[in-house]
Amino acid sequence: MATRSAADATGETVTPVLAGRPFPLGAHPEGGGVRFAVTSAIAEAVEVCLIGEDGSQRCVELTERTFGVWHGLVPGVTSGQRYGYRVHGPYHPSRGQRCNPSKLLVDPYARRITGALTDLGAALGYSGDPMHGPRSTVDSLGSVPLSVVGSHGGPDTGAKPEVPFEESVLYELHVKGFTQRHPFVPEHLRGTYLGLAHPVVIEHLVRLGITAVELLPVHWFTEEPHLVGAGRRNYWGYSPLGYFAPHAAYASEPGREVEEFRTMVAALHAVGIEVILDVVFNHTCEGGFEGPTLSFRGLDAPAYYLHGSRGRGLDLTGCGNTLDAGSPTVVRLVTDSLRYWATEMGVDGFRFDLASTLGRPGGGAFDRNSAMLTAITTDPELSCCKLIAEPWDVTGHGYRVGDFGAQWAEWNGRYRDTVRDYWRGVTGVDDLAYRLSGSSDLYDHNLRRPWQSINFVTAHDGFTLRDLVSYNHKHNEANGEHNRDGTDDNRSWNHGAEGPTGDEAILALRARQARNLLATLLLSTGTPMMVAGDELWRTQHGNNNAYCLDDETSWVDWILGPESEPMLAFTRRLIHLRAASPALRQPEFFEGRTTPTGKPDLVWFRPDAREMTEQDWFDTGRRTLGMWIDGSNSQSRNREGVLVHDHSWLLVLHSGAEPVRITLPGPEYGATFKPVLDTSTGDGAPVKARHLKAGSHLELPARSLVLLRAPR
Repeated sequence: MATRSAADATGETVTPVLAGRPFPLGAHPEGGGVRFAVTSAIAEAVEVCLIGEDGSQRCVELTERTFGVWHGLVPGVTSGQRYGYRVHGPYHPSRGQRCNPSKLLVDPYARRITGALTDLGAALGYSGDPMHGPRSTVDSLGSVPLSVVGSHGGPDTGAKPEVPFEESVLYELHVKGFTQRHPFVPEHLRGTYLGLAHPVVIEHLVRLGITAVELLPVHWFTEEPHLVGAGRRNYWGYSPLGYFAPHAAYASEPGREVEEFRTMVAALHAVGIEVILDVVFNHTCEGGFEGPTLSFRGLDAPAYYLHGSRGRGLDLTGCGNTLDAGSPTVVRLVTDSLRYWATEMGVDGFRFDLASTLGRPGGGAFDRNSAMLTAITTDPELSCCKLIAEPWDVTGHGYRVGDFGAQWAEWNGRYRDTVRDYWRGVTGVDDLAYRLSGSSDLYDHNLRRPWQSINFVTAHDGFTLRDLVSYNHKHNEANGEHNRDGTDDNRSWNHGAEGPTGDEAILALRARQARNLLATLLLSTGTPMMVAGDELWRTQHGNNNAYCLDDETSWVDWILGPESEPMLAFTRRLIHLRAASPALRQPEFFEGRTTPTGKPDLVWFRPDAREMTEQDWFDTGRRTLGMWIDGSNSQSRNREGVLVHDHSWLLVLHSGAEPVRITLPGPEYGATFKPVLDTSTGDGAPVKARHLKAGSHLELPARSLVLLRAPR
């Protein structure tokens, strides 16, 4: 193999560098050294700079270039070596080219990253005007994060649970915020991967009954320029820099983030809980063209980012830049990253932030068969993972709920809006019926199933469940943006008082409405997703965009009180009821097919037990709806693939301000009906659990929900 001489910063000749291979990209220990490989089609020269413990550097030129990949094997380098790249090449901002060898760049494929962005000015690639000023000559070494050579392997992540999608209950959480205040997690483990793996935390998840944790971003991230300038933190993590490196701040021991992440995955897998990552492949932490040069911008900005006229970035994300989903460099980066987390790190699935951008190559029209989306779904490893799209971006064209391809599940924003509107009493039942039965209007096409509707009423972005029923308006003053950030479209209701109140009637109504929302979520056909802490009655004091608040506002409070204890009991009852009832989580859409009972698989009822007519559906003032599901032909299967039968069910929802008297269906739908869930009680236990005869009457309190079982 050919060799080249390398020179350090003073020009002194050092150990010859072997050519090595271009793939896989990144830094890989092999052959008595480390093989470095980084891609840049526009670079004229690339150096890998090895950073000593004292901050000194030794720069080695990678003189081999294959397929636009600069590569070389540097002898004597070992795991743990800190490094970065310096790229010599064109600097023409009007063409989007911003190479600057004064800026030390993080390896996009680094398995570990250390340090922080400490001096924004030193990281800027320009002087003066970002579009017309000259190239900055300030060296960024010492002011920016560094890549670290990692080693392969680590703790076994255990067998993947492979929970069928139709059995899944997703639980969105923040690694730090979930355990930062947990009194029974050792202090040094709070807010870490190992904190999430602690037995007392695992016990909570198991008793709750969820099947998957959906982790807010754990790719290595840093603060955006405007947060750095304001001295604030990016708490949520939607500001990625390293797509292969676990975020180091979530490790209990610096430098062991890979091992600790894998240990966390193993602990969750051991109890049958899957791990889903929220991944951000739509933009990076480098921000707009006026932002810092930390990695991608300095390597080959045109290969990574969308550009408009005269070199200005196209922003489909609201974050200053957008990765170009049509670039082969980006497609390779994304798929390589996903495979790494799915194979080496044991992850079970991914939720793609602003996923519509991945279907808009070059920033154009959305295409469900775009190169990026196709590459993901046709990959042998990734096609076996749970793939969940957030089906929108910040543009009008990017709202694509229901438009993704056959293998994609989607966050169903229509579900959230309809259910919130129904329970605050501003809409009828016509759209609600679609949401309860799996959103067939959105997903019963293109070979999709009802479980591909990810149903939710709360998420990290927006009000918590408690705040949803306690505030009419956002209260984001603590974010330092004069309450201008965060959405104004909350579809919330404070029930008579804004925020905290001592009015017992208001508090009772709020709790009942929260139970109504949760019960609707868990009893709807589709895949439910809830937010960590909602079951503990967590509040953010009306803040609906706490992305920069790394404090008690965002952290889960584990101290149970008179309001949180019954909410936790109710949530447990509800999730376990769903798990035990196959007919309530069917993997096929209702078709009106005749079942062994002689009745259709789904029937909609009015309060008087008559079936809904077309005219009834157009009654916008209607606030009561009965949903009868025949369980004798539920279409659910066990893990061996055998159809399993269930009882039949009657779900009655009433969002009216006054009580209502309903009539139960006649004996052709079941001889008796037994209440099994009632949101008018704190823990959901029915007020009267006795069997009720067909055709008898039942009084429902104002704004309540009841589930009745018709035994087979």
